[in-house]
Amino acid sequence: MPASHGYAAQSNTTPLAPHAFSRRAPLPSDIVVDIEFCGVCHSDLHMARNEWGNSVYPMVPGHEIVGKVTEVGSAVTKFKVGDTAAIGVLVDSCRDCAKCNIGEEQYCLNGMTLTYAVPDRVDGSITMGGYSSNYVVDERFAHTVPANLPLAGVAPLLCAGITTYSPLRHWKVGPGMKVGIVGLGGLGHMALKFAHSFGAHVVQFTTSLSKKADALRLGADEVVLSTDPEAMKAHASSFDFILDTASAPHSLDPYSALLKHDAAMVLVGLPEHPPVVNVTNFMFKRASLSGSCIGGIPETQEMLDYCGQHNITSDVEVIPMANINQAFERMLKQDVKYRFVIDMKTL
Repeated sequence: MPASHGYAAQSNTTPLAPHAFSRRAPLPSDIVVDIEFCGVCHSDLHMARNEWGNSVYPMVPGHEIVGKVTEVGSAVTKFKVGDTAAIGVLVDSCRDCAKCNIGEEQYCLNGMTLTYAVPDRVDGSITMGGYSSNYVVDERFAHTVPANLPLAGVAPLLCAGITTYSPLRHWKVGPGMKVGIVGLGGLGHMALKFAHSFGAHVVQFTTSLSKKADALRLGADEVVLSTDPEAMKAHASSFDFILDTASAPHSLDPYSALLKHDAAMVLVGLPEHPPVVNVTNFMFKRASLSGSCIGGIPETQEMLDYCGQHNITSDVEVIPMANINQAFERMLKQDVKYRFVIDMKTL
C-alpha cells in the first residue's frame, strides 16, 4: 500500500496540519500519481469545517489535482510512467447505471465516489484528497493534460473549470446569446473566460465596481453593479442565460427578473443556506431555474482539450502547503485572484 503524507483536518474546529496515511493497494487498472499541484476549492473549506454536515475525519481535502504518473497497473492503456495526469472531483462510480453508461458519472444513480471524505468502492477505506503527496486512481477516472498548458493553471480546471464549462455547453451558450455571470471568484472567472470564448455577449454582475477592470480583462463585454437598482433595471428581460456561481447566501430575485421568455438561470455555487425564490419571475416567462454538478469523465476531458486548443487556464496564486490555513481565511474574505493552488513540492 503506497505511503502518503499531506495536510488533514482532524475535526471541524482544528486547522489543517501534517498527516501521514496509506493509500489503497493499486489494482491492475490503477495508476499512481505523484501530485505536483492541487487547487484550493471553496468546497474544501466547507468540508473541512463540516458546514454541510457530512464531513468525516481525519480529512485530507483537495480535488483539483495534477501530477506525474509513477506507476501503472498491468491493464492500464491510457497512461505510461512519466505522463502527466489530472484527477478531479470524482474518482469512481458504479460504472453500470444509465448515467454512467452515457459518460455522466457525476450523476451516477448509485452515487459517485468523491476524491475525499467518502468510502472507497474498492476497499471501503475513506478517500483522502489531493493536499497530499500522491493518489491512486483507476485510469478511467484520470485525464490527460495538453502539453502546452502550465500545470498550476490547469489544476483548478478539474473543478472550477468543468463546473462552469458543463452548463454552458449543456445550454448551448454561443454567438447571438446574452449571458450573465454572477460572482467573480474561482468559478466565476472561469465561466467568464468560457462564455467569452464560446462567442456570447457576456455581462459580469458584481457587488463591487473595483472588479470592473479585471472582469473586462477576463472577457466581459459589460460589467453591472448588482446593488444598483437602475443599472439592473436597464437589463430587465434581456438575458438568454444566467450562470450563478456565488457560494455566499444571496437573493436570486434581482437576477431572475433579468431573464427573457424561455431563458434559463443555472446555479453552480453551493451556499451554506438554500435560497428563497420568487417563482413569479420564472412562472410568467416560462423560464427555468436549474442546477448543474461538475461534468462526467468524457466531458471533463473535452474541456481540458478545449482549454489546450484555446490556451485557457485559471488565474492562480501559487502557495506553499504550510500556508493553507491562511489561504482558507483569505478565501473567506475573497482575497484571491482567482484560485489558490498548492505547490506540492513544498509539502
